[in-house]
Amino acid sequence: MAKPLIELCVEGIDGFIAAQDAGADRVELCASLVEGGLTPSLATIRAAVKAARIPVHVIIRPRGGDFLYSQTEFETMAEDVIALRDEGVSGVVIGCLTPDGRIDEARTKRLVEAARPMSVTCHRAFDMTADAGEALEALIRCGVDRVLTSGQRDTALEGLAILKAANEQAAGRIVIMGCGALDADNIRKVRDGANLTELHFAALKTVPSGMAFRNPHVGMGGTEKDREYEVTLTDGDAVRAAIAAAKS
Repeated sequence: MAKPLIELCVEGIDGFIAAQDAGADRVELCASLVEGGLTPSLATIRAAVKAARIPVHVIIRPRGGDFLYSQTEFETMAEDVIALRDEGVSGVVIGCLTPDGRIDEARTKRLVEAARPMSVTCHRAFDMTADAGEALEALIRCGVDRVLTSGQRDTALEGLAILKAANEQAAGRIVIMGCGALDADNIRKVRDGANLTELHFAALKTVPSGMAFRNPHVGMGGTEKDREYEVTLTDGDAVRAAIAAAKS
């Protein structure tokens, strides 16, 4: 079996550099992974592209929560896609659903057309659809290049049967990129069990903030106060271990 391509989901420029240095083949660049990943700032994107020796894909997601967007939200997504075409970005990562849990084909087609010649990935909005098989055919009709999925379960191990079925259904028409709590201990099982050629994970660790002064009376954004004094980083050692396992 050919060695799979490994994509790292990272937050910010420091996460990008850590993933690249640890041997990632490609990155999905995000902000706010605590919300599942949001569109990063243009300055962050430019810094990553400038430092990049590997392809940079950028998530296009204006907010957390569901994937049912208002018209004004969708227009900002379309403008973000257009703006990134001239920034040296290799690909964008998108996902739009209808209220009944289907792929919004009209919006997806518009984003795909706006993105070219960049590569287009559908993110885990796919995992929130009512019918995985129908959703996969919709993405193929829209011209999407790959879909990121844990097999509509919390983890790839739980969703392995659906991942395998999706890859068989795809039959080379779209890439199935597996994800969902992948690490050095399970990544080969998922790779082999679904016969995947691309795998995606975030190898994160939380470290204490360097702040010496800590105000116990204020918390930002509704988070627990302790969260204000933690930093989430990409763990280079965990990335290397998972890549070694996946490519062995």
